Amino acid sequence: MDNQTISNVMPRIGDKAPDFEAVTTTGKLKFSDYNKGSWVVFFSHPADFTPVCTTEMSGFATEKEFFAAHNTKLMGLSIDSIHSHIAWVNAVHEKTGVLFEFPIVADIDMSVSKLYGMLQPGESETAAVRAVFIMDPEGKVRLIMYYPLNVGRNMAEIKRTVLALQTSDENKCAMPLDWQPGDKVIVPAPKTVEALAERKKSDLEMVDWYLAKRSL
Repeated sequence: MDNQTISNVMPRIGDKAPDFEAVTTTGKLKFSDYNKGSWVVFFSHPADFTPVCTTEMSGFATEKEFFAAHNTKLMGLSIDSIHSHIAWVNAVHEKTGVLFEFPIVADIDMSVSKLYGMLQPGESETAAVRAVFIMDPEGKVRLIMYYPLNVGRNMAEIKRTVLALQTSDENKCAMPLDWQPGDKVIVPAPKTVEALAERKKSDLEMVDWYLAKRSL
């Protein structure tokens, strides 16, 4: 983490993802290089060799084909040493057959955790909460989720949000409540009277002039 300014202010949606270099289970990485050209789901866990974290990391690992199919890389983090990470990866693989192939940041000095606001003092001053950051291929933060130490994440929701963000970008649309792949999407509201008149003649599913849906 040489020559980096560390703060406790978390990045916001729409911000450029804070860049960093770190030691990981797959070698030293620079985040901006890892992110380039791909979506990234970057997530923290409180500690190695803990039960909830083991279920979560195993969940990410077993979904590797889904994420790869959608141009999405994974990266984990906790405030543990690289030796702890390697021992944990090995233990889980030996006990369950699940291998954590994605990089896990060894953030023993808490620098990356502070850079991303993963330390929540009211919850813990020494363990990262269960944060999820989704970055697009341009390195912009597109979605943020935070879970407390005692509640595991919802993998189906993480996968759904990746698909929703990608579908929205590709089709210039928005997603309604509980959207799932194959559901209708919301089209942008008309910005002129002429556009409104055209909408009324269209085959869109109209709830009102500002709320219309279509199939992809």
